[in-house]
Amino acid sequence: GLGGRGAVRLLEHDPDSGSMLLERLATTSLSSVDDDVAAARILAGLLARLSAVPAPPGVRRLSDIAAAMLTDAPEAYARLSDPAQRRLLVHCAGAVEELRGEAGDRLLHWDLHYDNVLAAQREPWLAIDPQPLAGDPCFELMPALHNRWDDVVATGDVAAAVRRRFEAMIEVLGLNRQRAAGWTLGRVLQNCLWDIEDGETELNDVQVAVAEALIDWGP
Repeated sequence: GLGGRGAVRLLEHDPDSGSMLLERLATTSLSSVDDDVAAARILAGLLARLSAVPAPPGVRRLSDIAAAMLTDAPEAYARLSDPAQRRLLVHCAGAVEELRGEAGDRLLHWDLHYDNVLAAQREPWLAIDPQPLAGDPCFELMPALHNRWDDVVATGDVAAAVRRRFEAMIEVLGLNRQRAAGWTLGRVLQNCLWDIEDGETELNDVQVAVAEALIDWGP
């Protein structure tokens, strides 16, 4: 366990009812921090601490998730009405295929965005609501890239704003940019596959914008 390092502490747990007693946190989330890059850095600092330990046995594995995505992707392509969007998903799947053999074993949060980071007394900020996963920390960036999307749009340059958040996070986490971009495209693939499974025939504009910001970046 994390022992509360960077995350809310579980004080008591009743396995029969599923109820949990957690330490008290404030209602103020990281969304209250106006400086977008500063907020991204705080969030990345929490991710760095959370992923500093290997995942315990029995946790879902990114390697299995990646394999399932690649199995499901061809059927999803066929449901998309726009050939350009099909090509985008094919590109994302290619990134996953390239990285799937080294999916990692770190303990991941899987859903750490600004509203899942709350102010606290024990530490300035603590993460809540983890969805534990064993894998590469590069798979952790996407939720913070598309959260607070109005802030991204308000800059007038969506791609640049996405890249600023991305750069701030990988700098704090010490991640390789190309690898982090590849696994972030994997998150785009995952999110889009879920949407298509729910009946969508077009990709979500925000997912497309994040993917294009990373794909068009170049070396």
